Amino acid sequence: MPTIVVDVMPKAELLDPQGKAVSGAFARLGVSDFSGVRIGKRFELTVDGEVTDEVLAEAQRIADEILSNSVIEDVVGIEVVE
Repeated sequence: MPTIVVDVMPKAELLDPQGKAVSGAFARLGVSDFSGVRIGKRFELTVDGEVTDEVLAEAQRIADEILSNSVIEDVVGIEVVE
């Protein structure tokens, strides 16, 4: 069965407290190869049947209306994985 993956991230202009906490942990652990961390959400939607343009449009609609909060988050990716 195909799966549609939706990735949601905090808007770039907003602080990401979880990412900041992980970044601070990296520093305490001596990890210095990364300059920042941002944490988002991943949703996997299993599709019953074929992924058509209509199914992708519905995934986009629910990503915008249900899976993300448009005030503080952006839907950054929708892709089909088999």
